[in-house]
Amino acid sequence: MKERMQASIFLPDFLPMRVLGMHSRETALPKMIQLDMEKSSKNRKLILVTNDDGVHSPGIKALLESMEDVGDAVVVAPDRERSAVSHALTLHRPLRVERIRDNVYSVNGTPTDCVAIGAQKILPRKPDLIVSGINRGANLGDDISYSGTVSAAIEGTIMGISSLAFSLMLEFPSGGAKGPDGPRHFETAGKYAAQVASFVLNNGLPYDTLLNVNVPNYPHEDVKGVRFTRQSKRVYDGSIQETRSPWGELCYWIGGGTPIWERGPDTDMDTVMEGYVSITPIHLDFTNNAAIDWLKGKWNGHA
Repeated sequence: MKERMQASIFLPDFLPMRVLGMHSRETALPKMIQLDMEKSSKNRKLILVTNDDGVHSPGIKALLESMEDVGDAVVVAPDRERSAVSHALTLHRPLRVERIRDNVYSVNGTPTDCVAIGAQKILPRKPDLIVSGINRGANLGDDISYSGTVSAAIEGTIMGISSLAFSLMLEFPSGGAKGPDGPRHFETAGKYAAQVASFVLNNGLPYDTLLNVNVPNYPHEDVKGVRFTRQSKRVYDGSIQETRSPWGELCYWIGGGTPIWERGPDTDMDTVMEGYVSITPIHLDFTNNAAIDWLKGKWNGHA
């Protein structure tokens, strides 16, 4: 506990992190936060590890272990669960960084905060790779719009850093998996994370592209292989529940409901359900280029 308090710092967030990043690291951080990486080999790749389940989650521990076989890995992750915060930045209060142990730090903010602070303030240089996860549950279809796990990889991609998001599918048992109440095979996802990370470090990624990787909850030997997929479509039926406060006030709780999925042999959802690892390339440019011509034609006719 003493070590953690000694390593605590505050980073004001009334300025955007990209502005704060222009300040020198020496003035922004105490020396002890820079000491961990002095033992690092200059020839090894530097990897920033984060998530949205929190710094103490089993998924990030498995991801850290797998990344230590690939390069020099440093964890900068939320101090508690921050699921479904999407790409939120904390702009209205200071952020606190705590050193948990060598090369493991927590931030009382969002996954995007962790990437911004980790890459610009904690690490001694720009990381070669950012990995996020391993999420406790799948990030498939429209989940990526809400996912803190995927948003951390989006932030890294915006910074020009190759970024990957990893999730373990627990929600829908199939094959040898037992769903959310069965064993959680984070070690399986960790092995595939190391494989994908090594591939990306050797080959790079297309411009403004991240990889969203979903792994079935199987022992490694039961996974059928890897497929490259497209994002599926999903809506939830009955996902907003009505409830009452202790004082009788009407309240609403978002969650649950019945998922309705777009099916298809090349979709991320079907791929994981069939026992394969799904790797979906996600592009930052949301522009529907085909719709530009459609809009021009309709607009000209309207005018």
